[in-house]
Amino acid sequence: MPGSDSRFSGGRDRRKAERRQQQRRVRERRTGLDRRGEAGWEAVTLETVSAGGVDEAGLVAAAIDARTRARAAFSGFKVGAALETAGGEVVTGCNVENATYGLTMCAERVALYKALSEDRSVFTRIAVVADTADPTPPCGACRQLLWEYCGDIEVVLANLSTVTARLRLSELLPRPFDARLLK
Repeated sequence: MPGSDSRFSGGRDRRKAERRQQQRRVRERRTGLDRRGEAGWEAVTLETVSAGGVDEAGLVAAAIDARTRARAAFSGFKVGAALETAGGEVVTGCNVENATYGLTMCAERVALYKALSEDRSVFTRIAVVADTADPTPPCGACRQLLWEYCGDIEVVLANLSTVTARLRLSELLPRPFDARLLK
């Protein structure tokens, strides 16, 4: 490139290569390549927070902020979600209710659909926040969609003041239905 300084492009190329390698590993986990030989699933509790572009507190704070925009006129149960991409970006969502309830969209799906529609496809973790003392995990529909598009990502559950649980998605959806079963 005319006018470019090779001292700076080498570091940029190395970062791009590292990012591509991380995305490949996440994609392999997401498509099940590292689990094809297993007969069953074994839950793995997270003891450490995964490294990424945002620390856990920032991810939870983004979910808390998203929760403030929830449309929960019927149930009053507001939820916020923050989905982290492999590149360290955060895409948020909140629940949007409908009088029929069946057309209600959960915060996790709103964040996922926003991310997918903005051409993001590799994810590392999601934070889900509700104003409850106990952990509030994603519903079954959200678990299925998260599995298909995100794979076995980290799920951070929190309330308005603290993290209440850290899990792998495989703990919440231990025997998922996915593309492997359609072959």
